[in-house]
Amino acid sequence: MASLASPSLLSSLTRSRTGRVSVSVLSYSCCASRSFRRRAKCNAYSIVANRRVFLGFGALFVDQIVTMASGSGGVGRSFVASARPRQGVSPVEQILKDVEWPEQFPFKDEDFSRFDESPDSIFYSEPRFVTHIDDPAIRALTDYYSKVFPPSNTPGVAMLDLCSSWVSHFPAGYKQERVVGMGMNEAELKRNPVLTEYIVQDLNVNPKLPFEDNSFDVITNVVSVDYLTKPIEVFKEMQRVLKPSGLAIMSFSNRLFFTKAVSIWTSTGDVDHAWIVGSYFHYAGGFEPPAAVDISPNPGRSDPMYIVYSRKQLSA
Repeated sequence: MASLASPSLLSSLTRSRTGRVSVSVLSYSCCASRSFRRRAKCNAYSIVANRRVFLGFGALFVDQIVTMASGSGGVGRSFVASARPRQGVSPVEQILKDVEWPEQFPFKDEDFSRFDESPDSIFYSEPRFVTHIDDPAIRALTDYYSKVFPPSNTPGVAMLDLCSSWVSHFPAGYKQERVVGMGMNEAELKRNPVLTEYIVQDLNVNPKLPFEDNSFDVITNVVSVDYLTKPIEVFKEMQRVLKPSGLAIMSFSNRLFFTKAVSIWTSTGDVDHAWIVGSYFHYAGGFEPPAAVDISPNPGRSDPMYIVYSRKQLSA
């Protein structure tokens, strides 16, 4: 495939008043290639007209989003400075520090469109008994869980694993009185050894969680937040069903089903992703300021792994 910066790929490449590059992509010209193999590959990555693509500009994207949302025209506090990496500090961990959020949720409906808009129930109809991140990333996530989860077998503790499957990556032998898995494939959920119960539900069709208020101490979501097309509705529901001071942990990598992830995710980079997930917590309301943690075990050599977490406000 042609380089993302090549003239054959981009219909327009403009520079804003502040000198920053903005990109509008109308189509991939490679879809006119002679090879059927190339045509098939291009079709999988074809972009609908007028879809906005930011091409992973990192913190620069965040700065532009905030500028556009605030209408400041480039005047005001820059998020780029706050996200520039300090030696030994991941920029992912810096991006959610001292955030000045736009007044309104800065994303539009088209930001949550996907290449494949067919029903998710079809896509997930066949079980996939595989892991979607590599072993070092799994170990890093499990180790993180071991540090922040309530002790195993704590009376009264209930946990919810959203977008669950046949494995939740909890510490070995970890148990609680109630561990609920909510996912898309019953065969996968049945095989998950940590679950005490499960529910098959498509959150993109019905984001309402079938639980009472203040039901759970911890909610987890592993490498699936990028598939949510109604994230604010889901995060509002998470806030409702969490107990006061309950913990919500969203973990993600750069591994995904590309055609099912939302546009705003596939067109941005890791630092942006942390800011995006943080915005879900913020605009859902009722959460403490979110924070990001980079738990990548071997940067550049194995799958990266990131956490954005928050707690339900005590007064919520």
